[in-house]
Amino acid sequence: MQDFQKRVETNRRNDYRISMDEELNGYIESIVFAEPENGLTVARLKKPNQKETICIVGVLPSIQPGETIRCHGSWKLHPQFGKQFEVRRFDLCSPSDLNGIQKYLESGMIRGIGPVYAARIVTTFGLETLEIIDATPERLREVEGIGRVRCEQIQSCWKEQRAVRDVMIFLRTHGVSPAFAQKIYKTYGDQSIAKVKANPYAMAQEIFGIGFKSADKIAEGLGIARDAAIRIEAGISHALWELSQEGNVCYPKPDLCQLVEEMLQVDGNLIEEALERQVTAGALIHERELVWVKPLYLAEDRIACELQRILRSTGALRSVNCEKAVEWVQEKLQITLAKEQIEAVSYALKQKGLIVTGGPGTGKSTITKAILAITEKLTDKILLAAPTGKAAKRMTEITKKRATTLHSLLEVNFKGGGFKRNGTNPLECDLLIVDEASMIDTLLMSSLLKAIPSHARLILIGDTDQLPSVGPGNVLKDLITSNTIPVVQLKEIFRQAASSRIVTNAHKINQGIVPDLTRDLKSDFFFLQKDEPEAIIQEILTLVKERLCKTYHFDRVRDIQILAPMRRGLIGTENLNQVLQEALNPSATPLYRMGCRFHTHDKVMQIRNNYNKDIYNGDVGSITEINFVQQELVVLFDGRAVTYDFSEVDELTLAYAVSIHKYQGSESPCIIIPIHTSHYKLLNRNLLYTGITRGKKLVILVGSTQAIEIAVSNDEVKKRHTGLRESLLDSATDRRF
Repeated sequence: MQDFQKRVETNRRNDYRISMDEELNGYIESIVFAEPENGLTVARLKKPNQKETICIVGVLPSIQPGETIRCHGSWKLHPQFGKQFEVRRFDLCSPSDLNGIQKYLESGMIRGIGPVYAARIVTTFGLETLEIIDATPERLREVEGIGRVRCEQIQSCWKEQRAVRDVMIFLRTHGVSPAFAQKIYKTYGDQSIAKVKANPYAMAQEIFGIGFKSADKIAEGLGIARDAAIRIEAGISHALWELSQEGNVCYPKPDLCQLVEEMLQVDGNLIEEALERQVTAGALIHERELVWVKPLYLAEDRIACELQRILRSTGALRSVNCEKAVEWVQEKLQITLAKEQIEAVSYALKQKGLIVTGGPGTGKSTITKAILAITEKLTDKILLAAPTGKAAKRMTEITKKRATTLHSLLEVNFKGGGFKRNGTNPLECDLLIVDEASMIDTLLMSSLLKAIPSHARLILIGDTDQLPSVGPGNVLKDLITSNTIPVVQLKEIFRQAASSRIVTNAHKINQGIVPDLTRDLKSDFFFLQKDEPEAIIQEILTLVKERLCKTYHFDRVRDIQILAPMRRGLIGTENLNQVLQEALNPSATPLYRMGCRFHTHDKVMQIRNNYNKDIYNGDVGSITEINFVQQELVVLFDGRAVTYDFSEVDELTLAYAVSIHKYQGSESPCIIIPIHTSHYKLLNRNLLYTGITRGKKLVILVGSTQAIEIAVSNDEVKKRHTGLRESLLDSATDRRF
């Protein structure tokens, strides 16, 4: 099914119609292909009382196996795929025959009913089945095996499905995908339609997965004018939050107004007026010709204020003779510290705050162990943390001391939101060391600093040459360039690390030098020349399925990670995931939801923070169970099972291939990076350096030397607009601290 969508679109030019507009009714037997971006779907439809299925093709967003639909379209004869029915529009219907009713019930649409109970219910009630479930559901207890609890579960789910269907019909009349219906109902309940009518734009901020464009479609259908104040104000907020997804904390006002004008197609003066109204109301902040949404402005201000509070307060740890302490720790750990490392350890023993930055092999881990060994003689109140689970686990392995994720450290407040650890309930520590600090975004750093007690010492360790955080901000870099906190930069590569081509090539790339691509069978770094995207895909499949397993005994899913610069294209993460899923983990009974396809044992990644589940953006796990009866999917994250309702699976994405940005803070025994000139827009030194440094034992680049040369020569990183550096400078000169 490689690049299936492209082939379907291309081959349409060669087909020819054999009928005019017709109507076709039946239930969906199976989904052959579904493209989540545009809803293009290929499915098998079963007409009542017919054995053969019919291939239907069209934009059919989020239809599910078991659903009965009425299609309008025309027949065509395709030279490659044969006779097909091209759907131009469709409606969801209630199934009318016994096969359709049974297929609907066993499809997993109704929680509590699977294939076994579906067959029993239809056998018992026949064509009256749906009417009985709707009007007298208590009669389900007449069916063998259905007791009070299951009967109530079915009744509750049926009621919800009926309500969701009402929302779905309402949305469809306004041209919006029915995929959103269940999410809207779960958020708004019985008030769904009323709330959507009152302010459709609220959905874009309150419901994950529903964007401004979808809300705008509904608003247009409801008669909200294009130049209405509610639309323009929502458009400005949407634009700022979208820009934050690109890393911007704020944005220049002229550029913001131009962007919103192009997006909304309204007069620029109306945008200026709407922006000023929001500033007056306090929803937006406008300073120095920059505009912030209020939460991000407050977060930057809090970072600056809290950092000064910590730096200017008296520490709890007694002073020590740094020279003697360094001598003692070298003897204890049987190490010899370099000049830069001694400087870092000395600063860590006398400063309230410190940043240690350096690339791979420069001794950051050694410094951490040395600081810990000395400080443990002064206090037992030491905390270690990192932004991701894998980074925390690696920190634990290195230091032999327990490290946690920052979210766990701060203790998520599931009831009130935010974190339990804060200014009124601070962390209990005299020293906090945080690794992979370049990954910490503005909001998380704000929450972290607020929770650190004034007497504590803070040490941030990271690599400023890696990509900045996935979330908004460039916090570590802004902290360093503000000169408001001591910084030690490590540059020397140590002998053991220097024998690794992963390390030496990473540093070469960082210096703008093309890495050593010569073939060395004993090396931990390889380059395989492939100039065409199709050849790159085939080489990756061969590596993953055969060569790496035989030669290095890597597990095909657990130990190998493909990192791609882009999402789209033949060698983007989306297509690579489909190809790798078929090659590594095929399934006859996949789950189709939200236009995505999942199999048991698939490798998946969480793509948003979910505090209720204690799972965070970038966490990688494996699907252990898909329960169509209970409409639940179970994912194992580092030994912990997390359950998702089917309506929540858009929080997951396949993770056989992921973006380099998403994989920050994580490591894998083997990293494979496809690199091609088609990635031109995103090829830069920062990206390639970050990707290579994710490999622990082996890194393989598959692609063209030209693409590597482009990446190495491009040291321009897309500018992130932030106000943190200025806030830090203002706070540093503020006499209140």
